[in-house]
Amino acid sequence: MDLDWPGCRNVRDVGGLPTADGGRIREGVLIRADSLQFLSADRVEVVRRSGVGRILDLRGDGEVALFPTPFTDDPLAIRQALQDPADPEHGQATIVDACTWMLDRRPELFAAALKAIADAPDGAVVVHCHGGKDRTGMVVALALSIAGVPEDEIAADYFRTQGQLAAWLAEQLADEPDTSKHPEMIEFRDTRAESIIAILRHLDDKYGGPEAYLRHGGLTTDDLDRLRKRLT
Repeated sequence: MDLDWPGCRNVRDVGGLPTADGGRIREGVLIRADSLQFLSADRVEVVRRSGVGRILDLRGDGEVALFPTPFTDDPLAIRQALQDPADPEHGQATIVDACTWMLDRRPELFAAALKAIADAPDGAVVVHCHGGKDRTGMVVALALSIAGVPEDEIAADYFRTQGQLAAWLAEQLADEPDTSKHPEMIEFRDTRAESIIAILRHLDDKYGGPEAYLRHGGLTTDDLDRLRKRLT
């Protein structure tokens, strides 16, 4: 369900997605968003009134310093970057390669992000990065997978971001006169369904699936059970 948070372009509650056992993701427990830096300052209360118990900011220190959100210093928000400042630039040619590079390099940071969802106080957990597509997309896909949401439903949710951010991409392309840069811009701003499927397949092939990957990163059986219980 799309949420109207003025200033943001890509906010939705993933509640209602089906699970393989016939259940559903509960509404009001997991919200994915683009950066809350875009939220209109006079509309911060819209977020508070949404029953939010935790805001999980996946951005790095440099991003947060340049673009703080209205919640950066709020007790409601916690930070969990998915890259270490010492990590080199990924230098990958496709968004799938870049995302799998991040997953392989820092499984402990992805596991920590999922633990932050599992351990959150009562209320919805808002997960965001900058555009709410790559880092947020991976964390939400991992959470939904652990909750038992089928892959095709995870891919469909991921693909919804493309429509949400289409106008923003058009603006960015219009602002870049060097059209030779456009293919790369599109590649790293697109959210094709096949991209998240390829990312999940990578986790299957290399680790034995999302759950095994998160265990590799340090999540325990208790952590995973709490995450499932929270979401379903």
